[in-house]
Amino acid sequence: MGLPWPRLWLKRLWVLLQVAVHVAVGKVLLTLFPERVTQHILSMGQQTGMAKNPRFSHDNWVPTFFSTQYFWFVLKVRWQQLEDMTEQGSLAPNCPVVRLSGQTCNIWDFMQG
Repeated sequence: MGLPWPRLWLKRLWVLLQVAVHVAVGKVLLTLFPERVTQHILSMGQQTGMAKNPRFSHDNWVPTFFSTQYFWFVLKVRWQQLEDMTEQGSLAPNCPVVRLSGQTCNIWDFMQG
């Protein structure tokens, strides 16, 4: 909502290409060098604390990297981040917010005049 529509779609297309290349290269590397890629993913997991959970087995979640579900999830998150951005002088994004009463509404609902 914050970026003008033509520019938003150009940025979405650019993000689509970035994510597609990221997933394709990751999939090729995971196929050619599975031990090295798994080691790298596990080291990233240790930096974030994900590997500290004893119920997480890397055999369960490493193969999901660079999958179709991974592609759509990353694309959806990156596109949402685009919609949450704005440029100086343009409209603020119409992000959802939750009132203290628990009711969900959007920021633009609070605009006056």
